[in-house]
Amino acid sequence: MTLSSQHNSEVSHLERSLRRIQQEVLRMGTLVEESFRLSHQCLFDRDLDAAKKILPIEKRIDIYYRQIESDCATLMTLQAPVAQDLRLLSAFMQLVRDLERIGDYAQDLTEMAVKLIKYPPHQAIAEIALMSEHAQLMLATSLVALADLDPTAGERVKELDNTVDDAYERIYELLASQRDIKGVVEPILLLGLIIRHLERMADHATNISQRISYIVTGQRK
Repeated sequence: MTLSSQHNSEVSHLERSLRRIQQEVLRMGTLVEESFRLSHQCLFDRDLDAAKKILPIEKRIDIYYRQIESDCATLMTLQAPVAQDLRLLSAFMQLVRDLERIGDYAQDLTEMAVKLIKYPPHQAIAEIALMSEHAQLMLATSLVALADLDPTAGERVKELDNTVDDAYERIYELLASQRDIKGVVEPILLLGLIIRHLERMADHATNISQRISYIVTGQRK
């Protein structure tokens, strides 16, 4: 599938602009993937150097976010795109919001990891790490779908989302039912926030795959 429905002998200015925006979104997505990876490293490898690397990446993500939104709005206003292209631009604007939110959550996770590092690892930490890996795989799958404009990736991502949701419910129940906690409750509260962040990151990755399906098919799921 081509990004634009206009079929001129020369590639139109609009089509070139759409391709450029798609590439910019993918570059932004690569930064978000790196941010997510660093948050995982900080949380589960207890690597505090990873926390220092994430802030400059987040600044670059925010720059991409603002620029892509501005470019999409400009094209909508000045280029009078046809229905398919308008759908694409609208989906891009929503999609970069999902990416930006995943980046924000990744930064939050590193901040929580720094607070958590002074406590011994909780018994649920291995399952939380697996939850994070699944959410990262969801994001990677969604970005590949964007590169290929693959409308079928949504089903694979949704299956992984169900896995993440199930893990969230199990771990939440484990944390909520703990009794006779020795010492402070901060690590329990932090872990509760961490799994909630991971669950939301997975939801945003699901949104991305669904928006790609909408770009290609014009149908909302």
